[in-house]
Parts: sequence; C-alpha cells; structure tokens
Amino acid sequence: MRAIVTVIGKDQVGIIAAVCTLLSARNVNVLDISQTIVQEYFTMTMLVDLAQAAVPFAALREELAEAGKSRSLDIRIQREDIFDSMHRI
Repeated sequence: MRAIVTVIGKDQVGIIAAVCTLLSARNVNVLDISQTIVQEYFTMTMLVDLAQAAVPFAALREELAEAGKSRSLDIRIQREDIFDSMHRI
C-alpha cells in the first residue's frame, strides 16, 4: 500500500531528516518527496510505500502525529487512494 505524508509548520533545521529517520526505522520507503518554504513556513509532501512497514498504519499515523507535536509541526499520513479521491476534480 502507498500513502501520502504531509508536513506543515514553521521552518526549522532537521525536519526532513527527522521524518525520514522515523519512516526508515519502521521500514517505510520514501518513493517521492516535494518540499518548499513559503516565507517562514515549511511544507512537504511525500509518497511512501508501506508494503514492508514494520508497524500497522494506525500506529504509524499516531507516531507521525506525536513526532510533529514535539517539533510544533502538523504531520499527517493518509492512504493514497483516499488522498486521490479527495483531490479529484
């Protein structure tokens, strides 16, 4: 299964490293990544592959949310099919 991870918040050193380290530790592969900074706000969207994930989807969602809170970021993950359905014209 593939999923979309989004990260939004004030720019700070190490955001990409922290998110990628968490994902890697759970055997989640990053397939694509896009990030930008608008003024002082950081935004990132990642396409990830959960086929070999070492934790269930719900647990990963909680871990990402908690990691975000500790850095004052909003980190979310949703299944690719749901993301696609929400963003169809």
